[in-house]
Amino acid sequence: MKPALSVIFFTVSSGAGLGLAVWLLVMQLAGGVDASQRLFWLAFLVAAVLVTAGLISSTLHLANRRNAWRAFARFRSSWLSREGVLAVALYPMAALHAWLSVQQADAARVTGLLLIVLTLSTVVCTAMIYACLKTVPRWRTWHTPVTYLLYALAGGGLIWIALSAFEGASLAQAGLVLWLAAAAALVKLLYFAKFSQRVHATLNQALAVPETAPAGRMQGKVRLLDAGHSRGTFLTDEFGFVLARSRARMLRLAMFVLTLPVPLVLLLLGAAGRGGAVPIAAAALCFLGGVLLERWLFFAQAEHVVRLYHGQQRV
Repeated sequence: MKPALSVIFFTVSSGAGLGLAVWLLVMQLAGGVDASQRLFWLAFLVAAVLVTAGLISSTLHLANRRNAWRAFARFRSSWLSREGVLAVALYPMAALHAWLSVQQADAARVTGLLLIVLTLSTVVCTAMIYACLKTVPRWRTWHTPVTYLLYALAGGGLIWIALSAFEGASLAQAGLVLWLAAAAALVKLLYFAKFSQRVHATLNQALAVPETAPAGRMQGKVRLLDAGHSRGTFLTDEFGFVLARSRARMLRLAMFVLTLPVPLVLLLLGAAGRGGAVPIAAAALCFLGGVLLERWLFFAQAEHVVRLYHGQQRV
């Protein structure tokens, strides 16, 4: 499919912001940070900026942005609507939690737990927008929500460590963040392996024509004689995007390098006291760059079943 840069930025930016919010809330509940520290408010502000920037960018691909409000009208049946409602609900809940963190720390523990559930639910809803689509086999898999969650938590964790380093706080969470990044890489490897070996839909299946005759003889494969149009259409422009294999391999390699080995090396440099907090901040930026590549590939390599009716034999 044709990648929409606004949606790619939205999923990465909001995911990192929500992941950072989870780390902030968990650390607050564990007693590692409180509202009297500048780190608390710095992380709070960065998370709010990332989430807000992502939500705003998500409307840029709409043909008529004045109709964006309709996304909230189908909460019972639409993952997009659920995501929008939960994302908007984050703001009053976060404001209440910030106020309680200053005024009444005990009550803030309740709102903190609610915010963690709300935040993780928003990430899952974002992933399920794509994972629920039967028309895109490469998205309709358990890998999609798990990958979104792991990359959000790992990216948010690296931002949290970078902010902690600038504030002179402990970097004890670095090991857990790297394990999350490694888990995300493993899930992505399993995803690539799955879709490099299996055929999920063929033109015969699309037209309900069996490839094997009842008597056991091979039935001929259906092929398209005429595409039905002489020039590109909306469907071919949006769903006919083709990514060269050599370019895909190069981007996959860059994605894995930026999301695991490079952050590992930079975190080790930061932990050794070389360069101060700068290498740790660079690790977070490199990781987010790798997630941008991962998300671009996620959209660019998605094959909509409509391609079967425009000459492609399988998706």
